Amino acid sequence: MRGISSLSAGAAALAVPTMAYAFAPQSRASWSSPAVVFSRSRAVLSATIETAVDGATDVDPSSRGFPFVAPIRLTATEKARTVTSLCTSGTLCTSSRAEGIEGAPFGSHVDYVLDDRGSPILLMNEMSMHTANILERPDAVVSLFTQIAAAGDGQDAARCSITGRIERMGEDEDDAPAIRMRYSISHSYADQVMDSPKFHFYRLVPLKIYYVGGFGVSSTWCTPEEYGTASPDILAGEARGMVSKLNERHRDDLKLVARHLLGSEALEEARATAVDRLGLDVRVTNRAARGRKLVTDEFRIGFRIPVMSVEDAKSEVLKIFQEAWEVSEGYDWGSDDDLPGSNVPIVKVAEDGLGF
Repeated sequence: MRGISSLSAGAAALAVPTMAYAFAPQSRASWSSPAVVFSRSRAVLSATIETAVDGATDVDPSSRGFPFVAPIRLTATEKARTVTSLCTSGTLCTSSRAEGIEGAPFGSHVDYVLDDRGSPILLMNEMSMHTANILERPDAVVSLFTQIAAAGDGQDAARCSITGRIERMGEDEDDAPAIRMRYSISHSYADQVMDSPKFHFYRLVPLKIYYVGGFGVSSTWCTPEEYGTASPDILAGEARGMVSKLNERHRDDLKLVARHLLGSEALEEARATAVDRLGLDVRVTNRAARGRKLVTDEFRIGFRIPVMSVEDAKSEVLKIFQEAWEVSEGYDWGSDDDLPGSNVPIVKVAEDGLGF
């Protein structure tokens, strides 16, 4: 297998010690047309793209003949738990007690940590307006909104709203020592105020959780039961940096993936939009057959196995690039089951959502 220049920066840019190869297109041999890739009578290859554009969050590739059992997408609840775990502050919306606007939504910036079931814990000053609002109406429902920082348009960031009732924590609660430690680690000022008689910990007990994946991406309600047992994604803290590097340093490789694994025929742009322990999201923009309209689709490309570290994820991404390069070069390893790209699970998750 030949190592080529486009990913020669890959070992450095993605720092994958287990992959010594670097891949990029040279001359495109027998599979030059993406349409040919998906129209040939090859059972596994023709089944590689599954569609989930009607709100489905998981498609089981094994149902279409793939040798994969695990889902290739995080559930909406896992994504919601990832957002709340990654963030440490948000906007708390309480019911105002101020004269003339009684009952109106009142937003305040607050810091928080999560308990073991993902419930936000807030350290609040009894003199703060939001604390006064809560004490005035202790049975009122409140909402905490939090959003992952976006590199560009804030609308493209994942976000989550937790709505529920807020309760003051007792000092003798079982998880009180752990909460104090977490708060001290996450918020540097906490040690200075935690023991003040004016500051107290409050727990927001969720009734409903609402998750939004970003602009043009599906949104959904999550139950407290599912949210409480969901696991945040292990790559969450590094995902933004990985996506940025992919788009800055591997544009040609993403275009190879779009043309030769995703079937793009009139490609304008291919960008990575997200990565997690189960796979990579790629947004592909094509020019329509007639006129000047651009059509944008979102695809999910699954990893062969869930990754357990950032280095594992980088390695899996490079393997996807390798498959696309092999398809572009017309490699054939002797059987349909071994065709390049044939064992890459792919789901179309959004169709023409951003076209204009």
